[in-house]
Amino acid sequence: MLEIRPNCEYCDKDLLPESLEAMICTYECTFCKTCVDEILSNVCPNCGGGFCQRPVRPKTTRREGVGLQHQLASTIRINTQFSLREIREFSQTSRDIDPVDR
Repeated sequence: MLEIRPNCEYCDKDLLPESLEAMICTYECTFCKTCVDEILSNVCPNCGGGFCQRPVRPKTTRREGVGLQHQLASTIRINTQFSLREIREFSQTSRDIDPVDR
């Protein structure tokens, strides 16, 4: 089950559970769409994979025990350990390769 992390790991922007700006990689590294497009070049600085929009967990319980009320979003903020220079150098190695071919 997705953690639904609360922030962009680069700029620390709040990404609420219903945010359509939240982007994740296969390991659930979470960044805002602006950082993915303008800084990361759609290359996760942690794994080298691409990003897709994070699903929104339903606020309303439509089936018993399922929904944001029952599976809470994470409150643990994570920030990248890499500098802007390191991120740009790393993303240059893969940004021109389609994520499915990386």
